[in-house]
Amino acid sequence: MRLVTAVSVAVLAASGVGHAVMSGLDSGIERVDPFKDMKNRPAAGNGLNILLAGTDGRDTITEEQREAYRLGGKPCHCTDTLMLLHLSADHSRVSVVSLPRDSYAMTPPHTDRTTGEKHRSHPVKLNAAYAEGGPGLTVRTVEKMTEVKIDHYVEVDFTSFMETVDAVGGVEICTVRRLKDSYTGLDLAPGRHRLDGGRALQYVRSRHLDGTGDLSRMQRQQRFLAALTAEVTDSGVLLNPVRFREVTRTVLGSLRADSGFTTERMLDLGQAMRNFSPASAEFTSVPVLEKGREVPEVGTTLVWDPQKAGRIFGALREDRPLAAHDPARRRATVVDVPPERIRVQVENGTPRRGLGAEADRALRDTGFGTSGEAVDAADRATVLYDPRWDRSARTVAAAFPGAELKAVPGQGGTLRVVLGADFTEVTPVRAEDPPEGRAEALRGDEVTCA
Repeated sequence: MRLVTAVSVAVLAASGVGHAVMSGLDSGIERVDPFKDMKNRPAAGNGLNILLAGTDGRDTITEEQREAYRLGGKPCHCTDTLMLLHLSADHSRVSVVSLPRDSYAMTPPHTDRTTGEKHRSHPVKLNAAYAEGGPGLTVRTVEKMTEVKIDHYVEVDFTSFMETVDAVGGVEICTVRRLKDSYTGLDLAPGRHRLDGGRALQYVRSRHLDGTGDLSRMQRQQRFLAALTAEVTDSGVLLNPVRFREVTRTVLGSLRADSGFTTERMLDLGQAMRNFSPASAEFTSVPVLEKGREVPEVGTTLVWDPQKAGRIFGALREDRPLAAHDPARRRATVVDVPPERIRVQVENGTPRRGLGAEADRALRDTGFGTSGEAVDAADRATVLYDPRWDRSARTVAAAFPGAELKAVPGQGGTLRVVLGADFTEVTPVRAEDPPEGRAEALRGDEVTCA
C-alpha cells in the first residue's frame, strides 16, 4: 500500500519540481537485501514485478494505539499481507495479485535466521517463510510458487501504514453492509467513511466479519489500495510541493526496500505514469481449491487452484491484463449478497405478454438464478420474500428500483418478483465481495466509491 503511494506521488516530477522535492529522501529508506545468493531464478519477463510485504510488526506502536485498535498479543514476525504488483512495460497498467497468507507452500532449503539451523525444503503456510528466513526466503518461496521473477521488494509494518494514511489526510471507503469485527474493533455502518490511519488498519486487518476469513479480507485490502491511489492522485497532494514533501518523507522514511528501488527509480516510474488513475490498476487474488490441506505441525492450509493460478501468473509473465474493460460492470449497482446466491421466480403482473420472460432473461444475465419459467399474476411491482432472506431481498430490489418489499413468512428461499406496469428493464447489480471461491479481476474504478 505504501509502495503505490510512493510511486503515485512521484508523478509530481512532470511539473518540473520533482527532483528538487525528492532530493535527500533516499537516505531515509531502510535497506534489505532479499536477493543475496539467489540462484536458479525464473526468467525475466516484460514489465516490472514488485513483492509488497505487510508485516505484523508492532514494536513501535504506542500503548494508546495498542488499546484503541486492539493490537495486543505477541507479533508472529511473519507477513500479514503479501501482494505481487506487476507494472506493465508501457507503464499504463498495474496488476495487483493478493497471495493468501495461509497458502500451502514448500520452502526452498535455507538457514533459519533466528536459530541458524539449516532446513531442508519443507511445507509451511506462506506467511511463515518470513519468520524462518526473512525477506530472502519470502522472495525465493514466492518465485518458486509463481514462476514470476521478482525485481523489487518493499516492506511495511503497522506503524508505517497508519502514518501513511494520516499523511494523505485519510482515505474514503464505502460499504453496503455493516462491518463489525470484535477482534479488531472495526464497526462501520453502511455508507461512506473517511478512515484515519488507526481505523484504516482495523479495516484492512479484519478477518472475522463473514466467515470467509482471509479471502474477503484480501478483497477489502484491494479496495483500500485502490482508494488510497485515488486519494493521492485526486486530492491535490501532487500539486502542493510542501505537502508532497511531507507525504513522501512519511512514506519513504518508514518502509524497507531493496537497494535497487531508490527514490530516483520511483521518480522515473512516476514520470512515465503521469496519467495513472484507479482505472489503471486491476486487482485479483490467487484462486484456491475448496478443500484445504491439513499439514502436521502447520495446520490447515489453502491450496492454490493450479490451472486458474497458472493463468494469472502466466499473464504477469507475458505482460497481459487480468481484467477486461467492462463499462456495464462499472455502472452496476453494488449490493450485499451476490446475485449468484439468489433464486428468483418472476411473475408478470401486467397485461403485456412476454414481459415476465424478458425480465427472467435479464435477471439471469446479471447473475441471478431463476426458474426460467415466468408466470402471469395480478399485482403491482413487488418483491416477495421470506423474512429469513431479507438481505437477498434487498439485492433483488436493487435490480427493480422502486419495487415494494413484502415479507411472506414461510415462503422459503426462492424470492418472487411481481412485475408492475412501470417496469422497463432490470438494473444490473454486482456484489461488493465476489462469491466465495471466485477470484475475478476487477479494475480500481470498480472497487472505489462511486
